[in-house]
Amino acid sequence: MHSFCHMNGQGEVKLCAGLERLKKEHGPLREQKQRLFEQAQAIVSDKEGQNWKERLLALRENVQAFVNELDPHSQREEGVLFPMMAQYIGRTSGPIAVMEYEHDQANQRLASFLTKTAELPETVDCESAMALANEVIDAYHILAEHFMKEENVLFPMAERLLSDEEKEELAEKISQI
Repeated sequence: MHSFCHMNGQGEVKLCAGLERLKKEHGPLREQKQRLFEQAQAIVSDKEGQNWKERLLALRENVQAFVNELDPHSQREEGVLFPMMAQYIGRTSGPIAVMEYEHDQANQRLASFLTKTAELPETVDCESAMALANEVIDAYHILAEHFMKEENVLFPMAERLLSDEEKEELAEKISQI
């Protein structure tokens, strides 16, 4: 049972089941996030555009679908992985503090976009449409950087820090969220 977590010859860290799952979840989230970015970017770069309201509502639908996928993933990290790691490296500064801050920053922008687009006026002007689309673009940039840090720094660090028992507990707890 304990052999599923080990280092292979290249010094590349092989992740245990729980960490591997969190890393795999980034794949579909990354694809969804990319589509949101392209959709928001199209709004921002189209100065002559029409139908701002319809376009924002279409973007809103996709942002909502993305948030529905992102939230449980974030809960698995914030509710299970981060507290387990915090025992070893603390939570008030360092990697965990940064990760939680980035979660908050991305979530605030997405939530702000969803709130502001819930009650759009009949006609939306170009400036408003761009400001709203830029909130999605900001969230995209924060999360792109954030996923990279988790995959390159945080997950390998967790693999080294956590005991075999903790790794089993991690896999079990995240599967319940």
